[in-house]
Amino acid sequence: MTDSTGKQTPPGMQAMYAAGQAMAQGFFEALARQHAAMQDSSGLAAQKLPLPEAEALGAMQKAFAEKHAALWSAMLARKGGEAGEPVVQAEPGDKRFNAPEWSESPVFDYVRQAYLLNAGYLRQMAEAMPIADGRAKARIQFLTRQYIDALAPSNFAATNPEFIKTAVETKGESISRGIQNLLGDLEKGRISMTDDSAFEIGRNLALSPGSVVFENELMQLIQYAPLTEKVAQVPLLIVPPCINKFYIMDLQPENSLVRFAVEQGNTVFLVSWRNPRPDSGGHFTWDDYLEQGPLAALEVVRSITRNKKPNVLGFCVGGTILTSALAVARARGEDPVSSLTLMTTLLDFADPGELGCLVDEAGVAAREAAIGKGGVLEGQELANVFSFLRANDLVWQYVVGNYLKGNKPAAFDLLYWNSDSTNLPGPFLTWYLRNMYLENNLRVPGKLRMLGQKIDLGKVNMPAYLLAAREDHIVPWKSAYLARNLLGGDTTFVLGASGHIAGAINPASKNRRSYWVSGAHPADPDEWFEGAEEHKGSWWLHWAEWLRAYGGKQVAARGRLGSTKYEPIEPAPGRYVKERA
Repeated sequence: MTDSTGKQTPPGMQAMYAAGQAMAQGFFEALARQHAAMQDSSGLAAQKLPLPEAEALGAMQKAFAEKHAALWSAMLARKGGEAGEPVVQAEPGDKRFNAPEWSESPVFDYVRQAYLLNAGYLRQMAEAMPIADGRAKARIQFLTRQYIDALAPSNFAATNPEFIKTAVETKGESISRGIQNLLGDLEKGRISMTDDSAFEIGRNLALSPGSVVFENELMQLIQYAPLTEKVAQVPLLIVPPCINKFYIMDLQPENSLVRFAVEQGNTVFLVSWRNPRPDSGGHFTWDDYLEQGPLAALEVVRSITRNKKPNVLGFCVGGTILTSALAVARARGEDPVSSLTLMTTLLDFADPGELGCLVDEAGVAAREAAIGKGGVLEGQELANVFSFLRANDLVWQYVVGNYLKGNKPAAFDLLYWNSDSTNLPGPFLTWYLRNMYLENNLRVPGKLRMLGQKIDLGKVNMPAYLLAAREDHIVPWKSAYLARNLLGGDTTFVLGASGHIAGAINPASKNRRSYWVSGAHPADPDEWFEGAEEHKGSWWLHWAEWLRAYGGKQVAARGRLGSTKYEPIEPAPGRYVKERA
């Protein structure tokens, strides 16, 4: 191998290049063995993992060698001086190597850039694999990214100059603190992302005033106190996801969707799911969640407000549960609600995002055998899965900060919520994984039975507001868009900026980011986006205006919460949300 001047490169540089090649070859050989052991949804063994064709592979290897040669030449040209233009740059948004220590030292600058070259080569290899199955290709790319992220030099003491500088400046105190942080996290069973002592549900989180007016084994129903003299005649019922605590929608007053909805003159009810315990909550099924969740809540809301057709909103899997419950009601001949709002919700699971990379026949069958008839998936295991979907942001950042630098994470309400994990009942989870993620049965009319009824989403024909987030890695926006082709009523689709949480919880009080809207209704999401218009600010204001059309006339706000039949049980946020996994 020669450098850019034509000279033979020294053994050290050749060794680095060879290490990158060996790393790539070893990784993809292991990946091929793992892929061959996997099963598709039919139960048949997956085909052997194909590597890129010889000509394409040769071209990639040649380019890879040339870039390493150019990097070595750039390092020699420094001669102790300042770093020149990097041979390779980190991807936009990657902050792991931003500290000046990475570029000030020729050694660490070389380590950084060599890693980025190797990482780019692995990504290119994964992209070039001739795999026709979209899910299999996505799985390969997902596992490749996990491997790349885990091996970053920033994650290890010996190859992180920030660790060394901090240790010298603190005379070793940062190392001692890092070990203490590690021991504390091992005792907790999870990586600390925030200062847990800074928050308490009901003290500085989930503060919207209200009362629990109903409860059963699976949920408490909260009614929130009015904040306006006049309210819409038609109430609003919110169904959050059961895989997280509801207070993502009511963190603090300035970023609370619940409070915003109340301030807009709505009588708001919300389902607070119970955190199922291994000894008492592991038997609940999908049907139980429909019957004791949205359907039970709707009956209580109707009774308290004396309004037969509330407006409803579902978030993430809460939206899937809610829409399924409405399909059951329509199959029974009922006309259950006035309007439906779905936030970042999947109904068509053809492309279920990065979570789909983790779901295959063998894995689902193993879950069914272990907990399909009883038991729970522990909340921490579920939280770990979601964290590794964004490993650099939610795992490795804190490994470096907490353990290598000895820092304590800052107080952040969103990350406190993210760490407040919930268990899931095995029968519910395994039915959901098989019928939604694995087999995509919900989209087929009559394919599924729920509560004894054949489900047809086409009969869910009330007006619907569908919100997706452009950078959502859990619910891809184009997949959320496909709900328009399944629901039977008129749909308004809105695309928010940012990701799964930041795109949905975008407070109108701050009015940041932007959203896209269009009156067109093409079947193809890309065609919709081409004609969509971008609006600055929060989509909440657009939604509030849309919802107003289904709120009915203005009436005096109720002076009391609940009713003679449904007397308040305890103040919001209730005790269910405070139960820990």
